[in-house]
Amino acid sequence: MTAPTSPFWVTAFLDNAATHHHESVGFWQEATGYAVSPPRGDHDEFASLLPPDGDPFLKVQRRHAGVDRLHLDLHVADPLAAADAARVAGATIVADRGHVVLASPAGLVFCFVDHPASRRPAAAVHRPGSAARVRQVAIDVPRAAYERELGFWAAVTGWRQRASTVTEDFRFLVAPAGQPLGLLVQRLGADDTGDVRAHLDWGTTDRAAETERHLGLGARVLAQHQHWTVLADPVGRVYCLTDGDPA
Repeated sequence: MTAPTSPFWVTAFLDNAATHHHESVGFWQEATGYAVSPPRGDHDEFASLLPPDGDPFLKVQRRHAGVDRLHLDLHVADPLAAADAARVAGATIVADRGHVVLASPAGLVFCFVDHPASRRPAAAVHRPGSAARVRQVAIDVPRAAYERELGFWAAVTGWRQRASTVTEDFRFLVAPAGQPLGLLVQRLGADDTGDVRAHLDWGTTDRAAETERHLGLGARVLAQHQHWTVLADPVGRVYCLTDGDPA
């Protein structure tokens, strides 16, 4: 049985600058093949990407101010108790709006919510037959903050850690069966002194074919690696296509 402070679901929120919110939503709708829910919120700023099967795990927000970012919603039975435990682990409370908004020790924004969800969507099959799905959130952490940030997310989720066979700069937090998104905590290079940030990683059965599909939707390739390809969507949001199992 899941503890009241442990996430039973994780949602990734694509927070968009107002100037290109609709363009960003259009790309991610096309890329995932998901429908977009009617807008909600006091200013119609929120919407969900609706898979044809299963519960939503990707959502969008039009920001009133600020640049693009990605934040996490951790779905728990008791958001207030989870927030108290996260504070002990090193989080800072940013706001309490009926859902608790916090920042990790390195500054990544996340929320505790209690919205129900339990059915993980299947991978979508796209022409010419490649299967793909967003499968994890990568948290990109400056080197000096890495060990504390990794320990924080392991404590907050309660998920087991798994080392990468590719590089010691990756550490996976393995989601329990049925969860839509795992977490990858990535240590940035010594020359990257920016803030902590996060991006989405897709899993695909045919990375070359999926790359071509995304290019046709307006993305561009930033870098090629042995096991993943780094892209930017039409408004500049970075994400990766990986050889990871989309199922």
